[in-house]
Amino acid sequence: MSRRRTPVQAAPRCTVTVCRGCCCGTAKVPGVDHAAQLAYLKAELGSVVQVRVVNCLDACEQANVIVVQPSPEGRAAGGRPVWLGLVNDPDVTADIAEWVRSGGPGLADPPEILDLYTFGPSRRVRRVLEG
Repeated sequence: MSRRRTPVQAAPRCTVTVCRGCCCGTAKVPGVDHAAQLAYLKAELGSVVQVRVVNCLDACEQANVIVVQPSPEGRAAGGRPVWLGLVNDPDVTADIAEWVRSGGPGLADPPEILDLYTFGPSRRVRRVLEG
């Protein structure tokens, strides 16, 4: 007699949204290997969280923009989406990846250096991403 196994579902995880639109990820932000940045995030985080690419987050003055949204567990612990701008240095990208691997918003404190990159988008932009 064979037993049917119930598929094991992975725990919900946080989401890392990478802007790649009119300014982010383009030559408008010189001196950055945009493809390498995205490849690094996918390689480092793809097995742990969802890394998604969006066309434009309408925060062009902050290019390159990355948003880290908490997992349901992180949100329950008080975590909220964290908007990071001017992410144009490989070391900052690595700091983001390390924080996300540790749990992200609500579950792990971000490295203090990320305070320099955190910004608040307009309510309209926030609604579009979070809604």
